[in-house]
Amino acid sequence: MAANRNLIVASALVVSALGLLSAGCADGSDAQAGTGAPPGISTQATGKVSGTPDTLTVVLGVQTQARDAAGALADNADKANALIDTLKEKGVRAEDIQTSGLSVQPTYDPNSAAITGYQVTNQVTATVHDVSAAGGLIDAAAAAAGDAARVQQTSFSIADDSDLRAQARADAVRQAQAQARQIAEAAGVGLGEVRSITEVPATGPTPFPGGALDRAPSTPIEPGSQELTVSVAVVYDIG
Repeated sequence: MAANRNLIVASALVVSALGLLSAGCADGSDAQAGTGAPPGISTQATGKVSGTPDTLTVVLGVQTQARDAAGALADNADKANALIDTLKEKGVRAEDIQTSGLSVQPTYDPNSAAITGYQVTNQVTATVHDVSAAGGLIDAAAAAAGDAARVQQTSFSIADDSDLRAQARADAVRQAQAQARQIAEAAGVGLGEVRSITEVPATGPTPFPGGALDRAPSTPIEPGSQELTVSVAVVYDIG
């Protein structure tokens, strides 16, 4: 009878130990699962599409010099006002003309470092919606300001690029999906559902620097073609 009681007690201890071990494994598994996201397949792709720019942004400068600051400012104001008036006469709307910079700087004698006068620069940014007329408009503005005129910067853009960006975005997603399928096939796993899609921020168009305006009979302005890109990062579950 004693031997039977001992056997029953030993069996109960073994069952209890197995129960505790099983509970411990389950708790450890759950804890491990909560430490991070399940493995997935991450891809990134860029969709590209081209369009013809229909807007020109040009920064025109007026630079004057005089022995005193007041004289340089007065001369600059006259020439800058003449430039702005010409832009308006040529069809540029008042809301598309903005003073984007004004500076007054002393000039120095290279030998003695003494102040010899003052230089005033006034920058006017104009947005031109008729690119075909931009060359003649710039010529007229330059003539109004005379030798003080400068073309500081030009850049082309597309006023409404929403349709083009939608095309580029769809192209980027298709490319990312194709990449994910290739990765899954190479790894011998199934491609699951989309976990997340993130659009990567893109930079704007790069402006082209200008210099002193070449007084040609008509300044040629060619918009060419502008490439729009949209990049996306996609994460897929492993099926």
